[in-house]
Amino acid sequence: MNSSSGNVNDSQPAWREDIFSILKHGGVKQVAYVPDAGHSHVIQRVHADPDMRGVVLTTEEEGVATVCGAWLGGQRAALLMQSSGVGNCINMFSLIANCGFPFFSIITMRGEWAEFNQWQSPMGKATQAAIELMGITVLRADRPEDVASTVEAGFDAAFEGGEAVCVLLGQRLIGKKKWEAK
Repeated sequence: MNSSSGNVNDSQPAWREDIFSILKHGGVKQVAYVPDAGHSHVIQRVHADPDMRGVVLTTEEEGVATVCGAWLGGQRAALLMQSSGVGNCINMFSLIANCGFPFFSIITMRGEWAEFNQWQSPMGKATQAAIELMGITVLRADRPEDVASTVEAGFDAAFEGGEAVCVLLGQRLIGKKKWEAK
């Protein structure tokens, strides 16, 4: 599902637009997020779309409640976060399990390939196991050609199958992150 349109930044990899297209065509109305460079393209596209609402969070666990609340209100929602935020969500993930909500999240990984910030490594190593311990299905894409099919599979499992699913986008896929002096 490689999408292109005149208002898409051509310097962005096609898989970033694929993610937005899957959310848009899947009827997602709310996208909750803590600002993250790895999700910036999707976030910008959501805010530019009059049929979607970007919900800026102060902490990731608010996103779990936002996504569940959207479902209760009759809307589909997705949570975008970085792997470092998964630790903040562990207790809130019990809301999904106890209430049986469908849940969909896309998580950009840190603490892996070419990581420069040692503070990212512990949670990066624990992300997948922590999510799985909470009963949530984890899918992972590490190559651009796998992103669309992986995100679509997770999206369908969540919203057609009623599952809780997190899709991890590997750090090699996202690219090397570096501090920028201002």
